[in-house]
Amino acid sequence: MDNDIPLSEQYRVVAKAWVDADAAANLLEETKSAVLARMMLGCGDIPVSRAEMQVKGSNDWRDFVTKMVEAREKAALLKVKLEYIRMKFHEWQSIEASRRAEMRL
Repeated sequence: MDNDIPLSEQYRVVAKAWVDADAAANLLEETKSAVLARMMLGCGDIPVSRAEMQVKGSNDWRDFVTKMVEAREKAALLKVKLEYIRMKFHEWQSIEASRRAEMRL
């Protein structure tokens, strides 16, 4: 992270990115069954189990699941960056407290 930018601003920027990424991942996860059903409808008049097998074996389904996992990975990485900034703030706070205590001695 850039040392010229206050930790609070760094946190705000990464937090906004995390919220956006988490929302995108949640949307994909929440629509998974609807997407599966829509894709199964495209299989025609065949038994549900066969349609599900065809869809889940398709490249389109693999691409959808891959996109969903990548979205969750992006959100998780941003969450880790938030924790890193929070840790840096706590380290800074501790160093400042130690410095003030040393100045009183």
